[in-house]
Amino acid sequence: MNNILTVSPSPHIHGKESVQKIMRDVVIALMPAFFASVFYFGLGAIIVTVTSVASCLLFEYLIQRFFFRKPITITDGSALVTGLLLAFNLPSNIPVFIVVIGSFISIAVAKMTFGGLGNNPFNPALVGRVFMLISFPVQMTSWPVPKGLATGYADAVTGATPLAIVKEGLKNGESISQLVGNLPSPARMFLGDMGGSLGEVAAVALLIGFAYLLIRKVITWHIPVAVTGSIAIFAAILWLSNPEKFADPMFHLLAGGVLLGAIFMATDYVTSPMVPLSMLIYGCGIGIITVLIRVWGSYPEGVSFAILIMNAFVPLMNANIKPKRFGEEMKNG
Repeated sequence: MNNILTVSPSPHIHGKESVQKIMRDVVIALMPAFFASVFYFGLGAIIVTVTSVASCLLFEYLIQRFFFRKPITITDGSALVTGLLLAFNLPSNIPVFIVVIGSFISIAVAKMTFGGLGNNPFNPALVGRVFMLISFPVQMTSWPVPKGLATGYADAVTGATPLAIVKEGLKNGESISQLVGNLPSPARMFLGDMGGSLGEVAAVALLIGFAYLLIRKVITWHIPVAVTGSIAIFAAILWLSNPEKFADPMFHLLAGGVLLGAIFMATDYVTSPMVPLSMLIYGCGIGIITVLIRVWGSYPEGVSFAILIMNAFVPLMNANIKPKRFGEEMKNG
């Protein structure tokens, strides 16, 4: 028979969405942040991004071609998005060979080991980023100071991020009021004029991407709002209890990778929950763990770890928190 029929129970839903279309929209949404990173970090942002994307595409192609011996799917855009998100979690002066290693971990270990797109339990880009942070801590925490388009690659001047300044200052017994003079203003952080990874800067660019994804209905508001809202509430409670020891909520939202993680990484279709209630629980968990790590952990930033930890709970939430069955009668009373 030339035609093979697939028989399945109702309901049957036909949609126009495809992996390629979704990934294309994510890439478009990431472009404002990419252009902002190039504006602040110059050539280094381009080198790191191109290396990351090319490496991810190459490793996925080689693994599918020579190990899985399955049809090549790099044109679906998922490896491209993984490469972009990995680059957005890196400093603009990191050596190329480390970017290639991180790309290999993201694609070969975190994605293809589990069978490829749709099967990976953890966000591939974050797995690569955490591996690099543990394996190359010096290179991963040497943050270039934004100097504009003329910024070089290997000779970039480095400095501490706002989160690192607060973490180190409090460790040395300084108060928040004493550290304020060393921190960029909220307006500067909103525009991206601060040290950090490529995708941590320019909150305004990330929010533009967020608006685009919402308009295109690629994501819903549940996870980003739950992440940022729980961070704001938890940070506000700590700040109100002791403003000399704890930073204010706005600082926590604008410094580091909160917006990048909440909008583009926590919302990954494969590794995030399927129903709104689960999404809210998942997002709140990420927000609370992020603040816990930032305030009491060893690292100044905790978004990546928080998302990976909550990724592990997604199968449990999907199994126990389910939407109402199609056609199920409403219970009275």
